Amino acid sequence: MKIEIDHQSAVPLHIQVENLLRELIKQPEYQAGKLLPNELELAKKLAVSRTTLRQAINKLVYEELLVRKKRLGTKVAQPKMSSKSMNWLSFTQEMLARGITIKNYELHISWVYPDEQIAAFFDIRTDRKIMKLERLRGNTQEPFVYFISYFHPRIGLTGDEDFKKPLYEMLEQEHYFVATLSKEEISSRTADKMIASKLEIDLGSAILFRKRFVYDQAERPMEYNLGYYKAESFVYTVESRRTP
Repeated sequence: MKIEIDHQSAVPLHIQVENLLRELIKQPEYQAGKLLPNELELAKKLAVSRTTLRQAINKLVYEELLVRKKRLGTKVAQPKMSSKSMNWLSFTQEMLARGITIKNYELHISWVYPDEQIAAFFDIRTDRKIMKLERLRGNTQEPFVYFISYFHPRIGLTGDEDFKKPLYEMLEQEHYFVATLSKEEISSRTADKMIASKLEIDLGSAILFRKRFVYDQAERPMEYNLGYYKAESFVYTVESRRTP
């Protein structure tokens, strides 16, 4: 695709640049995550001021077609992922149902002593070790959520399980525990140094924080889960139904 505009046209330069960018970002390489040329190079190539170029880019950023990252550059914004609270599926199953292939960027298992809040939820002592599962997950292009899960000792997890499988499917098939009820708390917060590093965002960026409490068929606590979602990539939809 030719990257040029017509300086003899009556169409304002910033409109021409905007239209050019709209066509440019449709190209497969940019849809796949390639960064746009930097502003200085692009402005020079188009023979326009950086102010004119930035006006066009800002319009597409506002429309959520582009995303600009400090010190990294500008690229095509990925469609926002969505999660509906009424769908009782594992995260992997839910994303696959939406046609999104999930990739594990990190997966760590450890045995830890629970803090008082987690011990109280599980109704166990703080001196009893439990399994902690940490997973950095996303689509094939970038990570967008960091999960930390703690599991009740009664499940009998050993650490040798295949955590690449959908979590609740694995728990049911290998340990006969069926996740039936989920209670959730959703809030916004800013990313600390660790979360910013994991999600590849700036320190202090807004994130979606979700705390999930999972119970089995007997309403016994199974999992205490913390989820940190990249705000620019995720929408959490709550669906409620009123019974007459």
